[in-house]
Amino acid sequence: MNSEEEFYDAETGLESDDDSCEVSFKDAVYENKQTSNGNAHPENGVWERRTTLPAPMFSRNNFSVWGFLKKCIGMELSKITMPIALNEPLSFLQRLSEYMEHTYLIHNACTLSDSIDRMQMVAAFAVSAVASQWERTGKPFNPLLGETYELTREEDGYRMLAEQVSHHPPISAFHAESLNKDFQFHGSIYPKLKFWGKGVEAEPKGTITLELLQHKEAYTWTNPFCCVHNVIIGKLWIEQYGTVEIVNHSTGEKCVLNFKACGMFGKELHKVEGYIQDKSKKKRRILYGKWTECLYTIEPSVYDAHKKAEKKSGGDSKKQKQEQSAGGDDADDMPEVQETVTMIPGSTLLWRIAPRPPHSAEMYNFTNFAMTLNEMEPGMEKVLAPTDCRLRPDIRAMEKGDVDTASSEKERLEEKQRASRKERAKDEADWSNRWFSQGKNPHTGNQDWLYKGGYFDRKFTDSPDIY
Repeated sequence: MNSEEEFYDAETGLESDDDSCEVSFKDAVYENKQTSNGNAHPENGVWERRTTLPAPMFSRNNFSVWGFLKKCIGMELSKITMPIALNEPLSFLQRLSEYMEHTYLIHNACTLSDSIDRMQMVAAFAVSAVASQWERTGKPFNPLLGETYELTREEDGYRMLAEQVSHHPPISAFHAESLNKDFQFHGSIYPKLKFWGKGVEAEPKGTITLELLQHKEAYTWTNPFCCVHNVIIGKLWIEQYGTVEIVNHSTGEKCVLNFKACGMFGKELHKVEGYIQDKSKKKRRILYGKWTECLYTIEPSVYDAHKKAEKKSGGDSKKQKQEQSAGGDDADDMPEVQETVTMIPGSTLLWRIAPRPPHSAEMYNFTNFAMTLNEMEPGMEKVLAPTDCRLRPDIRAMEKGDVDTASSEKERLEEKQRASRKERAKDEADWSNRWFSQGKNPHTGNQDWLYKGGYFDRKFTDSPDIY
């Protein structure tokens, strides 16, 4: 069978909902939240989000990664059916929703009167959006065509919808909005994966757009590259690298962030450095930190003075000693994580990562936020779209530690997609996405996937049977 047909197939198309009026979020919230979810039993009887998964991560010791990946060197992995041993119990659509973990930074940006200050918060949000990938070496499940995921957090003031809109190439579209209508956050991502012998590199094709509606501003950017090292031998570790440019299309201001590659001796591991410039290209702020830890801002003149003083005092001698003591072997050894970011006097903290739960390593290195993403909240099943990935039996089985069932269900879903694709081809029927359609991004002028509206009316009677 052609590898391009292995995974990305789907059920028949369907028509979009013509109604333009959406019910308010409060009319559609999940019922019976005054009950326990089975994981937490607080004394007052109020339901709480879970803080752990139903079962710990299974052992991958008996799985030969090399036996599988040696056939894939230089190939694009998105076209290949991956063994379940490489997965974590989340869909890629759920992984996208982790952008929203630090939504408070967007809310903060909305309250600021100065556009440079707003850009600082947007930059911090862009960095925080990739922070959850730290030590997350499991691969999320590929979404089925037509699969959806909704995430509503009243306490954080937003709701989000994602849909798998294309199977070849695999494209995931998402749209998030503030419940008080002060921002919209949307984009489409085509994660192009390649295996290069020792590591797997992810190229995050696709543009991300953030609109601050009250300020009539739109920001766009793309995520940095991500690489998982030592998929064959040694300890798995992740680095992000590349230049991220955030453009304010309303003011002409730009933020340039350099996610630094680890380098030969690891001294740049996890570092992010950059600057904000106004429309006349004058630098207004310097940003620095680590995407695994925090981000600071400082005035350029103060930063330059500190660097000059540091150079005079021989601040590089410590780095030179570290480089001389570094060694290597057949594996791409992860360098020792250097000391936490040293705050330069005069700096202001923009963002700091939340600590992970103590049992994170046994739970696929999930954050507290990620632990909750596949949770079926009380009353949720009555209002969810039948295409929501919380209903995927393979992911649910893997989350519960039943790897054999997860593997057989994954195989069944793949075969169902292939059969559906063949049926559509025989009938010469085109697939029609329900919630997103292709159109021009009004800020970049490039083709994008834009939300059509109507999802939260919850009229799901014509949803495809993909599970």
